[in-house]
Amino acid sequence: MTNRTTGSPPSRNGVRVQPPAVPVNRTVILAIILLSYVMIVLDVSIVITGLPKIQAELGFTDAGLSWVSNAYTLAFGGCLLIGARAGDIFGRRRMFVTGLTIFVIASLLIGAAQTPLWLIAARAVQGFGSAILAPSTLALLQTNFPAGPERTRAISYYASAAGVSASVGLVLGGVLADWLSWRVGFFINGPIGVGLVLVALRAVRETRPQSGAFDLIGAVTSTLGMSALVLGIVNSAADGWSSTRTLQALAASGALLAIFVLTERVVKQPIMPLRLFASRERSAAYAARMLFIGANVGFFFFSTQLMQGVLGYSPAMAGLAFLPATITNFLVALGAPRLIAQIGSRNVLVGSMLFGLIGIAWLSGASAGGDYWVDLGLPMLLIGIGQGGALGPLTLSGVADVPAADAGAASGLVNTAHQIGGSLGLGLQVAAAAIGAGAFTGRELLAHRVGNAMGCAVLLVVLALLVVLVAVPRAKPAEVVPTGVPRQSPEGSMERPLARERVQEER
Repeated sequence: MTNRTTGSPPSRNGVRVQPPAVPVNRTVILAIILLSYVMIVLDVSIVITGLPKIQAELGFTDAGLSWVSNAYTLAFGGCLLIGARAGDIFGRRRMFVTGLTIFVIASLLIGAAQTPLWLIAARAVQGFGSAILAPSTLALLQTNFPAGPERTRAISYYASAAGVSASVGLVLGGVLADWLSWRVGFFINGPIGVGLVLVALRAVRETRPQSGAFDLIGAVTSTLGMSALVLGIVNSAADGWSSTRTLQALAASGALLAIFVLTERVVKQPIMPLRLFASRERSAAYAARMLFIGANVGFFFFSTQLMQGVLGYSPAMAGLAFLPATITNFLVALGAPRLIAQIGSRNVLVGSMLFGLIGIAWLSGASAGGDYWVDLGLPMLLIGIGQGGALGPLTLSGVADVPAADAGAASGLVNTAHQIGGSLGLGLQVAAAAIGAGAFTGRELLAHRVGNAMGCAVLLVVLALLVVLVAVPRAKPAEVVPTGVPRQSPEGSMERPLARERVQEER
């Protein structure tokens, strides 16, 4: 059933009568959004566990191998803001289909790659497609689900898809690399992507494009500035924060992003409306997301090294060893909407971060002669609880009270915080891992590096907790509305009711 109509509306006595609106199948729309987002995150994780096989098969050097990830990260992070705003300006369904098409074509090219340069170029194109696709998915979710329990549930599922897919991707990547081929994980995107495009064209309504001049200066400076920022962070992991190349990239990023912000203050249709930062809750959510994601990306990266380099696991076994975090993440994410309705989004967020903090702190004590369940399995259970419970509330706060016209831009900021946070957190943890490493060798050296990295991750989560406690507001009794009744906003904002944060009456 399509949501589009053709021809002119019928008339009655000379007055044009609008036909009844075609009902939106939100279940189908949610499935499209989640599957497309899962494809993005899965591929990132599949690459992590497939890198050794990719290096052996295509003849990558050690330095060149890092660009399998770096090329994607640069294109994704550099183009996120312009990709997000493009959906607001040109239509969100159109940009969703465009981003998904680019992503799928690039995936097929990656699967068919015969040389290192071919693979790196295709990964960059895939990153560009992801920069359009990722914010489009969240923007479509906002515009198709009304404020209230429905949107809370949908956003919780959306946010949990990131953590669950990252863990599943590590399992799937390891299994494919060992038993079939790393290429299978990219080829499978072809039929799935084609199916999603066909269903999206039929089931998703197009949003009305915005008129006005395109912010060309903002588009150029944001893309170059974000690319330089990501390049500086990525380079810091290899050459250190004090290297000339790192400092040059960060300085260029600072200058370009300063020009970008000044431009956004005066243009009529900015790429990134600065009014999105007027909300203390949204700004805090972006900062907390960067810190929390930074800590958890390091968890995946260094835990994989620990299992393969210290415990001697194969890629498949290392992937399967993430199941405690994966399963717990999934179960907690399923129950998060109900818990949010009972005790409030902020309380769920704080509690989940505390669980994650304990798990990461526990993992920092892993040793070369450790046991899986004591040193990894049980901490992963706690980390899974943290991921499953925290990402939903962070996403809700990141798009809280956003006007419908800015839904794409707000989604872009959420994804930018996610992407930059992951790169920055990993760069900081790589630097921390090298502290005091000269006194160790072999497996003890790797265990020491993992411990240092997780100690840095603990600090990141503590900072995220402080941001949430200080800046994310509690529900106010005066603002509570009946459960399930969307609160109306005079500006037509994507405002979420505070009914889910029920306040118990004092007796």
